[in-house]
Amino acid sequence: MANVPIKTQAEIEIMRKSGKILRMVLNTLEEKIEAGMKTSDLDELAEKLILENDATPSFKGYQGFPSTLCISINEEVVHGIPGDRLIQDGDIVGVDCGVCYKGLHTDSARTFIVGKVSDDVNFFVKTTKRALQKSIKKIREGAKLGDVSSTIQKTIEQRGFSVVRSCTGHGIGYNVHEEPEILNYGKKGEGLTLKEGMVLAIEPISVLGESGKTYDEDDGWTVKAHNLSAHFEHTVLVTKKGSEILA
Repeated sequence: MANVPIKTQAEIEIMRKSGKILRMVLNTLEEKIEAGMKTSDLDELAEKLILENDATPSFKGYQGFPSTLCISINEEVVHGIPGDRLIQDGDIVGVDCGVCYKGLHTDSARTFIVGKVSDDVNFFVKTTKRALQKSIKKIREGAKLGDVSSTIQKTIEQRGFSVVRSCTGHGIGYNVHEEPEILNYGKKGEGLTLKEGMVLAIEPISVLGESGKTYDEDDGWTVKAHNLSAHFEHTVLVTKKGSEILA
């Protein structure tokens, strides 16, 4: 059984502040992102905003990762490295960011639609976001982790899309990745029993089409699929009667 840390009220309050910074960063990036920008422009802006708020980027330097943001475009699933690549009209851009404030981390991701895309692509991105929203509604003390995972899987697969099984959500706190591992597929009523004070990073990741298989790029970080991929994530606190989105 996973040894899942229970956060104290003092730790939760720090994570609320961390999450507030992270939401501000992602909101700003959503306002600024446009075709013609370099992905490194977004990365530099995010790092500047985090540092200005007396926090540090969680990802930069983590296991050697070189950047503040993971930016994954179109078929890229996760862990894309920002650089000179230009964002194009019609791209879907996954932006994953972590913030460390007073030693505690929060983690959140959004997929931005840049310019015009087809109705099918728009629906695909919205479905992935909907999977996150619906799965969070399952979180409360006494619920099973499988209730969360099965909701993600059902929401995505019933629309004909695929869940990426090689990527998971996770616990979070003093470390970016803590117990438990949170699969994006599973069975209702199975798995870990959730307890008040657990903090979980829930992150559905999907692929447009029937195959959620992935492969790694040569840079040692970027994970790709054979079709478009979308990714949304919130850091969520388990409460007695439900949950609280921290970031």
